[in-house]
Amino acid sequence: MFNSIRGIVTAKGLEAVFILSGDIEWDIVMPVNDIHGLSLNSECRVFTWLFHREDQMKLYGFIDERRRSTFLELLKVEGIGPKGAVKIMSGISQDDLEQALENADLSRLEAVPGLGKKTAQKMILSLKGKLIHAQAAGAVLSLYNDLVEALASMGYDRRQAAEALSKAEASIDLTLPAAEKEKLLFQEAIVYLSGA
Repeated sequence: MFNSIRGIVTAKGLEAVFILSGDIEWDIVMPVNDIHGLSLNSECRVFTWLFHREDQMKLYGFIDERRRSTFLELLKVEGIGPKGAVKIMSGISQDDLEQALENADLSRLEAVPGLGKKTAQKMILSLKGKLIHAQAAGAVLSLYNDLVEALASMGYDRRQAAEALSKAEASIDLTLPAAEKEKLLFQEAIVYLSGA
């Protein structure tokens, strides 16, 4: 529904920020690390995710797409909800989290406040190898957003399209002129997506 909100940071709290965008001031829940990355009274862009239940609506925000991808991956782990995911992301840096998952470092994950052994084990089982992948997809998504949108309009999943573009990028000459590079990326991505 909302991809991102751009505006002025009007207030920062322990768990949320207020961002004035036009005539609307948004109350956005964010991990502590992301809040620290924002400056009061300065313009920012926050990538968002809307949580909606019968009795509650909350807008979650992240300083970049990589962080939002991490949050969404954490939500796939049994027993981790939005509040828990934000707490985990507040208690460990992005790089440390990725490294702990890749190395199956249970003791490092257990050191995160509020994260028990069972949940840490579930995270390793569910997410090992996925956050690094999501990071690459997020980077491609921001670089080639128009290409991802074009592939999505053809019926391809956005995440798969971003992953295909990431693979395609490794196989083409990146010194080509921008228009030619984009054309080749698009063609190569379709080849990957079609499984040819």
